[in-house]
Amino acid sequence: MVDERTGHILDAALTVFCQYGYGKTTMQDIARAAGMSRAALYLHFPSKEGLFREGSRRAHFRALDQVDAALAAPGDVVSRIDAAMAAYFGGLMAQITSSVHGGELLDASIAVTGDIVGEAHAALVARLAGALDAASVAGEVQFSTAGTTAQDIVVLLLAAADGLTKASTDPREWRERRALLLRLVRAGIAPSNAETPAGHRDAGRAAGWSQP
Repeated sequence: MVDERTGHILDAALTVFCQYGYGKTTMQDIARAAGMSRAALYLHFPSKEGLFREGSRRAHFRALDQVDAALAAPGDVVSRIDAAMAAYFGGLMAQITSSVHGGELLDASIAVTGDIVGEAHAALVARLAGALDAASVAGEVQFSTAGTTAQDIVVLLLAAADGLTKASTDPREWRERRALLLRLVRAGIAPSNAETPAGHRDAGRAAGWSQP
């Protein structure tokens, strides 16, 4: 957790990064947006890179908190994983993707905060796989039907989510393909003696990860 003052600086910095891009943003720009002198800003953060990293770390912590909340909610495990992925990527990407500098900011995230992103991604995989494993123990899903593991399924879902966002810019087409993927996953790991309820089929058609 960060203190209120640091949180204010990080909020101001994100707005400035989205306005100017990572490369053109200066510490003076951030100080001005935060309502403080550049000297005062340097007392909190020694560099723009350090500030960007702390902002990334906070954003990923928040996103993982949202994942935990989604996985703890009622519902079948595939729907909860769907909601968790929506919360994670939606929380991280909403402001960045609305910026004309979104591409540059994503590149900066890889170059400057790649270790933070990687650690958060590993934590996401562990949480989602844990939910699937718990559902398997409860008899809700069965991995032997598809000859796979919880982690394999999660890795596939995350890769597909990334690929689908790049395959089409049409939101309707994107949602339909996501819904199809969820129906296939649900059917593939359903217990061999179970029938897919009509409600789950309808939910699958309507399901979709939030726009990142």
